[in-house]
Amino acid sequence: MSANANLDELKRRMNGALELLKKEFSGLRTGRASAAMLEPLTVEAYGSNMPLNQCGTVSVPEPRMLSVQVWDKGLVKAVEKAIRESNLGLNPMVEGQLIRVPIPALTEDRRKELIKVAHKYAEQSRIAVRNVRRDGMDALKQLEKDGKINEDEHRKRGADLQKVTDEFIKKVDEALAAKEKDVSHV
Repeated sequence: MSANANLDELKRRMNGALELLKKEFSGLRTGRASAAMLEPLTVEAYGSNMPLNQCGTVSVPEPRMLSVQVWDKGLVKAVEKAIRESNLGLNPMVEGQLIRVPIPALTEDRRKELIKVAHKYAEQSRIAVRNVRRDGMDALKQLEKDGKINEDEHRKRGADLQKVTDEFIKKVDEALAAKEKDVSHV
């Protein structure tokens, strides 16, 4: 296995952690309605957990309102429950198979709570990036132990891996700062 292929694979995995963070951030509301807010939610349906977007259509009819058109009448209660218990502070209203979700203005307490959640998501991403680095370092140790690379090559590749890790941690921190600014903006 070449050094670049290994580093590219590790970069790809770190990028996956960063993309997941951005997806989680899109679900944190900022006071404006966005269909992405409900994307991370799962609904207990047909004996398993399904993404909400596989149970109905999410749309934004007004700037401060979401609507979920549930396809199966039997899932309306489950979708409502998923939204209500989502920790997004939303209070859905059921009208037949349509669920209206008004987006309340953010209070100062709610903003602080959302920032805490954003910090938690960012820390999970940092941990994921560090775990990828650890896997890479373990692979380098194994290559050296097997005699496929020497100590100098191990040190050089380890430094390259650390540089990539630092870049991704910085990207996570930048994404967090941007989300904090977005949530704090009144």
